[in-house]
Parts: sequence; structure tokens; C-alpha cells
Amino acid sequence: MKKIGITGGIGSGKTFVANIFKTLGIPVYDADTAAKQLMNHEPLRSKLKQLFGSSIYNEHDELNRSVLASFIFNDEKKLATVNALVHPEVAKHFNEWCIKQHADYILKEAAIMFESGANKDLDAVICVTAPEILRIERAIKRDNTTEEKIKAIITRQLNEEDRNKLCNYLIKNDGTAPLLPQVLKIHELLMEK
Repeated sequence: MKKIGITGGIGSGKTFVANIFKTLGIPVYDADTAAKQLMNHEPLRSKLKQLFGSSIYNEHDELNRSVLASFIFNDEKKLATVNALVHPEVAKHFNEWCIKQHADYILKEAAIMFESGANKDLDAVICVTAPEILRIERAIKRDNTTEEKIKAIITRQLNEEDRNKLCNYLIKNDGTAPLLPQVLKIHELLMEK
């Protein structure tokens, strides 16, 4: 079974594209969602409480993401520490998930595929691309947030040009190029190999 990554900058539409692959029967692992879930369980919960105090969890012992974000958003060292804890747990969870899948290939969706090193254990990576202005517009609408916050996230991610150079396949999601033919072409190629 081939392990294929799918990534793209914030607002690029990688989840939307991953959902098209799902309709083709391809299992999709959402690394960002898995990370959020894993932070609500041991061993991550205890480690995060040790680092930031119990205030980052609510009365139901669920992660208060906005409180955690306030600690790490403008502190590269703390962000790196959290990533060093979370990424290995996500990788372990992903490998356990893969064992349960029965398909010619699976997709691992992650926003920071290259930044986290998650691409190293994959056979290929698909990038979903879109112009930055469109990505910002989509993310503002989706997340009900400000342009400044989205731009701050963009500065933390690998720039579009460098990310695209690292990918094996590109899907253009600019609102003009139809997505389905692009997805079907990549799907056929992955099914052949």
C-alpha cells in the first residue's frame, strides 16, 4: 500500500480535495485532527500540562486550544517544543491507522507536511495550490477570523513556491481549473504504480 501525502497552505483547499479522494474510496488520515485529539489523551495531556500548567485544559480535561495558542503563537521555542511532542505521537498513530487500511494507496493530509518532516515516510506528496489572496479570503471566511491572523499563519508555513517544488503532484485550486479531472488523473496514476 502506497502512502501519499496531501498538503497545501492555509486556505488552499486541501481538505476539500482530500474529500474528493474519499469519494473514490481512498482512506484519508487527517493529521491535524488527529493531533488535536491526541492532545486530549495521555501521554500528551500530562506533558502539555507540565509545560504550560493545567489551565490549558478545561474542566472536562479537554484542551483549550486558544489558551495553548496564546502560549505558543509568538514564541518559536515553545512552538518547537510542542511540535517535538506532538509530531512523533501523530506519526505513531498514523502508522497504527495504516495497518488497518486495505487500499492501493492512502492519503495523509497535513498542513505542515514538510515543516514537520512527515513527508519522509511517504511515497509521494500532492500539493494543493491557490493564489495567496484567494487562500486568505477562504481562510477568513472559513475560520471567521482576521486577515492579520491568517497572514501570521502563512508566514509560519513553507512558502507556496518552495512547497510546490517538493511535491510530486500539483492540484491547482484557483477557482478556474476544474478539480475533478486533476484528482482523477492523479488517482489513475497512483492506481497504476
